[in-house]
Amino acid sequence: MVFKRLLGAIGIGGPSVDTVLDGGPVVPGGSVSGRVRLKGGSAAVEVEHIGLELLARVEAEHEEGESEGAVVFERFTVGGGFRLGAEEEREVPFSVPLPWETPVTELYGQPLGIVLGVRTEVGVAGARDKGDLDPLTVAPLPVQEAILEALGRLGFGFRSADLEYGRIGGTGQQLPFYQEVELTPAPQYAHAVGEIELTFLASPAGLEVVLEADKRGGPFSSGHDALTRFTVRHEDAHALDWSAEVDGWIHQLIAHREAYGAHATYGHGHGGHRDGHHDSGPGLGTAVAAGAAGLALGVVGGMVAAEVADEIGDFFEGDED
Repeated sequence: MVFKRLLGAIGIGGPSVDTVLDGGPVVPGGSVSGRVRLKGGSAAVEVEHIGLELLARVEAEHEEGESEGAVVFERFTVGGGFRLGAEEEREVPFSVPLPWETPVTELYGQPLGIVLGVRTEVGVAGARDKGDLDPLTVAPLPVQEAILEALGRLGFGFRSADLEYGRIGGTGQQLPFYQEVELTPAPQYAHAVGEIELTFLASPAGLEVVLEADKRGGPFSSGHDALTRFTVRHEDAHALDWSAEVDGWIHQLIAHREAYGAHATYGHGHGGHRDGHHDSGPGLGTAVAAGAAGLALGVVGGMVAAEVADEIGDFFEGDED
């Protein structure tokens, strides 16, 4: 057994920790499970607590420009209150719930450039050590996947994805950040919009879908942004004609002429409607492409997966706070 990380805050000869997540991606609103493996050092210690933190790499806009950093969006205590003997090995199993708004990091096994992690904190002898950090892979919910597939069939291309710090006004958003997926327009809409940004806000009841478009200006008008919002139910994932549904959403989005930042427009799906406004701008991430029979994620020049792996490594290695 190879232990990833010595608990540096405990000192030389202290215990070490390795957190192992169960295989396969998880989904928003599901659970992440695994085991925290501890190995005692040269002397017995009292393990006061074992905690887990869910982290995300998030971009923020401010007066000086843009910056990015790690945001903890959930914490759990999964063990503690026992004595770990010298050289003793012990496993602490866990299963913790994911927030419904947990961002999606992959689609059909291909990374989107979103970086999430599970960090382990161990408290021993009055000292706390953030002893291990593991990447977290999240796949879309069935209704999210159905909407993305419909966009692909309609001819939209996936350009990038990121996490933006801030809130979308008028929604039921719970986390302090939200995920944006930037799409290139399908040919039939290219005359009207330059790009569309998509945000999913999931909950136990269903899904809020926020669509924002930058409107192309005409000969006598300047371009501006428009926003619409729709709600759908989880049980509709396999019950609706999603191509027709999403096509209707896009037509409503293009029809709205209200400027970005003004009193927002809204639409409705099968779960009702609410009105609101958008608080932040567009995002960046990893390039993907849309396929004719659904969504086929494109790896440009074979570089996307490698770039995402480098970003995850840099994020984890550089995270000390």
